[in-house]
Amino acid sequence: MTTWQTGRFRIALARPRVMGIVNVTPDSFSDGGRFARADAARAHCDLLVAQGADILDIGGESTRPGARLPDTAEQLARVLPVLRHAVTLGVPVSVDTADPVVMGEALALGVDIINDVRALQAPGALAVAAAHRTAGVCLMHMQGEPGSMQVAPHYDDDDVVAGVSAFLAARRDAALAAGIARDRIALDPGIGFGKTPAHNLALAARQRQLLELGCPLLLGWSRKSTLGQITGRPVGERLAASVAAALAAVQQGAAIVRVHDVAETVDALKVWHALTSV
Repeated sequence: MTTWQTGRFRIALARPRVMGIVNVTPDSFSDGGRFARADAARAHCDLLVAQGADILDIGGESTRPGARLPDTAEQLARVLPVLRHAVTLGVPVSVDTADPVVMGEALALGVDIINDVRALQAPGALAVAAAHRTAGVCLMHMQGEPGSMQVAPHYDDDDVVAGVSAFLAARRDAALAAGIARDRIALDPGIGFGKTPAHNLALAARQRQLLELGCPLLLGWSRKSTLGQITGRPVGERLAASVAAALAAVQQGAAIVRVHDVAETVDALKVWHALTSV
């Protein structure tokens, strides 16, 4: 796929795109709730766009291991004030939610993408996404739920790539059957979501196999615990590791990388492109 249709925008994928993360939660693993207040989150949206973010991804549900699932009203109270501002900034805006009510409210505001860690499996989620004629969707693989997903994750025949690929193919087909056009669909293997470090590294090594699914790949390695295990660094000191992982994901065919550190990732991708396109 050379483009991704996302609401108001058709995103050209001739170069890798950077999705900037805005966690409007009090318990994010990566930023400790720095942007839980709407004014702080709106200012962060402005900063990420100025730093070169191609897409903003705004979420009000923490999906860190062990996280509590907020109810619909709580999610709406967190994200709507930020989404109203984000859609004025001239870039595609994504809402990170698995709640169909939140999806519908966000789309009504002009949000362009539904980024769902549960791959539109909640009752009514597929219908909400399909009812919008142009909104993009990102379908992610997660084994289990955030509260328990890291308790002894395992895959049939210990083949995480086959398991993830089969799941994403099934969810892609469900989306297509619901009337969501293929050019609206991106896929995310879900690094760190119900996977051991060994599983994550196997997905990285064989990531190109997922391109056979025929949809753009979105990868989110930023600040993940596997990078901490590799480097021995705590979450606040994983900038270099996160940028390296983003570049490796792009090298293996990722069309979009979801990151916290936008400016550094944008610069790294510019250098990567200059050195690999000569």
